[in-house]
Amino acid sequence: MKIQLRYFASLRETIGVGSETIETSAADVAALRQSLIARGGAHAQCLALGLPVRVAVNQVMASDNTALVGDCEVAFFPPVTGG
Repeated sequence: MKIQLRYFASLRETIGVGSETIETSAADVAALRQSLIARGGAHAQCLALGLPVRVAVNQVMASDNTALVGDCEVAFFPPVTGG
């Protein structure tokens, strides 16, 4: 299935693109993240397990077991800090 990926803030800077469309067979957010980490390089660096990366599916906050469907949008972003 095709999905739209979006990267925000420091993730976008590290990966070098703000968005991309990919073909994946990942059933949920956890499997998608694992497949992106397997790409190596910048993806592995900023999406590594244990890092505080937030995920939204179709603009709704998601957990690792959130199911993916074709043509969905998955956004990755770092936790927000500020004051």
